[in-house]
Amino acid sequence: MPDSTADARRYRAYNDFLRQKFGGRVQKVSVDARFTCPNVDGTVATGGCTFCDNRSFSPSRRLPRQAIGDQIDHGIRMLRRRYPKVHRFLAYFQPATNTYAPVERLREVFEEALAHPEIVGMAIGTRPDCVPDDVLDLLDEIGRRTYLSVEYGLQTIHDRSLDWMNRGHHHDAFLDAMSRSRDRSFEICAHVMLGLPGEDHADMMATAREVARLGIDSVKIHNLYAVKGTPLAEQVARGEVSLMERDAYISTLVDFLELLPATMLVERISGDAPPDYFVGPAWCLDKASVRLAFEAELARRDTWQGKHYVAAASPAV
Repeated sequence: MPDSTADARRYRAYNDFLRQKFGGRVQKVSVDARFTCPNVDGTVATGGCTFCDNRSFSPSRRLPRQAIGDQIDHGIRMLRRRYPKVHRFLAYFQPATNTYAPVERLREVFEEALAHPEIVGMAIGTRPDCVPDDVLDLLDEIGRRTYLSVEYGLQTIHDRSLDWMNRGHHHDAFLDAMSRSRDRSFEICAHVMLGLPGEDHADMMATAREVARLGIDSVKIHNLYAVKGTPLAEQVARGEVSLMERDAYISTLVDFLELLPATMLVERISGDAPPDYFVGPAWCLDKASVRLAFEAELARRDTWQGKHYVAAASPAV
């Protein structure tokens, strides 16, 4: 088992990393630059991802349109109700595809966020097919000045699943983004979803091994869940898609983490949405219970992140 952290965790928790890096608790503030996505505007598809309603994912998209600085001020006020002593925040460009704009526009909104006195870095959520070289150069420049995490929506390595979710790209787009992002001045985070229709345990473990092979810095993992007004919600209502039960998800999550290197940051282990948007599964609304169950399963198995990790040759991407 790896050396213990302050909390004796069996996985490398992102919050611990941020505490060590910045000398105290750091919270993300959701920021909405009002970008869209290429599978929404018709560039590669229409309708967006089958599971997606950006309002359910991001508190900033549930607010009236505001300037970037005003959004940050509002978000900090909301966060301080729960964390009154926090004085360090990351500007999190969360909803939609946050590199899907001309580089001049991206520079404008990113610099506005970084100008806020309580912002110590940024996280930028995007798609792997939306990072041309001039955008990567901008991100590299920013990453040399401040902490920056670029979050790519991997979701799965299986093209049939990407087709099902209407992503508008295949896994080769992720490989291309990785090849051009590697060795730049920002952290690379991959989003992964477990429980996609048609994927069995072996399929999900194949995604884990690929995440491990690619040398990604951090990973966000969550279960497939449904929110109102999406094609997925309709599929669930018709009985066409079944959502994972908690015990199956926890077991799969632990299996997944066993295959990742112990050095990889784990930013998320489950997902949820506001109750007024949420369809199911109900268990993932209780995030504290999910975390306790996850940590209990690690202890029950006497296992940890990286226990079954096998180092591969350097990625060819």
